[in-house]
Formats: sequence, structure tokens, C-alpha cells
Amino acid sequence: MRHPKAVLFAGEKPFPILPAVDHYAGSEKLMRKALQLQKELGPIFDITCDCEDGAHAGAERAHAEMAAGIIMSEDNLFNRVGARVHDVTHPHWRQDMEILVGIAGSRLPFITLPKPCSAGDVQVQIEALRDIERELNVERRIPVHVLIETHGALREVWEIAALPGVESLDFGLMDFVSGHHGAIPGSAMKSPGQFDHPLVARAKCEISAAALACGVVPSHNVTTELKDIEYIRNDASRARREFGYLRMWSIHPNQIVPIVEAMRPDFSEVQAATEILIAAQDKDWGPIQHDGKLHDRASYRYYWELLERAQVTGMDIPAEAKSRFFA
Repeated sequence: MRHPKAVLFAGEKPFPILPAVDHYAGSEKLMRKALQLQKELGPIFDITCDCEDGAHAGAERAHAEMAAGIIMSEDNLFNRVGARVHDVTHPHWRQDMEILVGIAGSRLPFITLPKPCSAGDVQVQIEALRDIERELNVERRIPVHVLIETHGALREVWEIAALPGVESLDFGLMDFVSGHHGAIPGSAMKSPGQFDHPLVARAKCEISAAALACGVVPSHNVTTELKDIEYIRNDASRARREFGYLRMWSIHPNQIVPIVEAMRPDFSEVQAATEILIAAQDKDWGPIQHDGKLHDRASYRYYWELLERAQVTGMDIPAEAKSRFFA
């Protein structure tokens, strides 16, 4: 029996299926705490070791070496620990890459690039990353996540999304609002303003549309709420259902589970997806009827990606689907 990946997307760039949460940690203590939580919950969230905001001035090298050591440690059970480097204007961004790739290039799932002002800025850092990979004989090409948080990056977001190697576009809400010199009120940094203010909503829509059109995952900004679980879950739910975001940042362990729960597919759709895909595979991916409706490759593609998202968010998948598709 042929696997859906071999049939439904032949010749196409596969859409990345990433964990629904990108959890940021700046210090060694917080990185190790996040690794322990990942061990308990499973790979339902990524960890990003922050070499930008996490490093003190003058300690950039030591911080990057520490982060690379975390990535290479035995506690990194799932190889889902990435890193954010400094922005392209900072004197240490290439050093960050050289250290991370040199020590942990075999296990880095991604590198995040902050604060570009243009597609050209992103291209410069991607080309440098590829040069470093070649120089260090790293055979794989490390995916890149790009923070969209400046006027210039938003203006060229479609060009950025189309660059080879880009896997995720991440919205940087705080810097984006700050960049408007007070024209957008501070209330737009939290809900409901972050979803209702026209300039912020426009940015979110443009980033999500560009990402999805170019086969890139749109990743939503953090919520500033750390304790109110329902508030956090509602922010993630609005990001997912109203703006099409498939992933969201976390800055506190309390945020991880409610974001994952909000980003999960509906259980009834997961059940339908399982039944449809099993029946389709039995027919070697020809058209079928299910519940009185016709299904073909167009709907199979939708249900397969939905089932992949269910798997990566830790939902219970029926045993037959697990054995057929995720063994």
C-alpha cells in the first residue's frame, strides 16, 4: 500500500509539519527546564535557545557555545531544539552561526533570523549559513525561520517567504507596534487589540497569506498573559481560526499546553480523516465515497495534512492509522 506522502504531493515541495508551539528560552536554567518539560510532554513543542536577547553584551560567544551544548546534550531527546541568532546588523551574528553549526549542525532543526528589513537581509544570512555548512562539512541544509517585525520585512514578506530554505515566518508583534512611533497604541500588544487594530490585523493577514502561499508555516506572536490559561488558549484559538496561523510562540511553560490544545484539529475531523484516508489507501488513492460524499485527491490532501497536525500535536490517533501512516 502506498503512503500518502508518496502519492498526494509527488513533485511538489512538501509543506512543513512543525510542532504547534515554539517555546523561547534565554538562559541555561530555562533551556534545561524546557527540555525536562519536553521530556514529559513529548515533542509537541519546539524549544528555541535565544542567542539574541538571551546573551549579555560581551558574552555572545560563551552564550552561543552554551546553547550549542544544550542542543547536543543527552537531554535533547527529540532533536527539536533550535536557536535564534543576532540580527544582520549585529557584529556577532555570523559568529553565532559558526558556533551553532560547528558544534550542533547535525542536530539543529532550524535557525531563526530576527529583525530583517528586507528580503536582501534574509538572503545575506541564508547565504552565510550555507557557506558555513559547506566549510564545516555539514551535509544537511538547516531550515531558516524569519521574524517579520519591521516595516521593510512586511513590505517584502512575499519575497522572504519564497526564499529557498525558509520554513517559517514568525510575527514579532512587540517590535512591529514599537516601530509605529506611537501611532499604534500599546493596547495593540495584547488582546483584543492585537486582533482588532486594523494595522496589526493587516500585518497578521499578510504574513499568514504569504507563508501559506509559499509553502511556509505561519507562526503567531507571543501572548503576554502568563497565568490565565483560558486567556492564553483564546489568543491561540483566534490566531488559528481567524488568521490561519499553524504555530505560536511561547515564553513561559504555562503557555505551552493551552496553545497546543487550541492549535489541534477538531476531534471529529481527525476521525473522519482517518476513515477517509484508510479507505482511499485501500483503493490505491482512487475516488471513494464516505458518508454519502465523494472524495478524491484534493480532499485526501486536506485530510492527510490535518492528520499530520493531529499527530504532531499529540492527539490520539486510531491504532490502524498509526500503523499505516506513522509507524
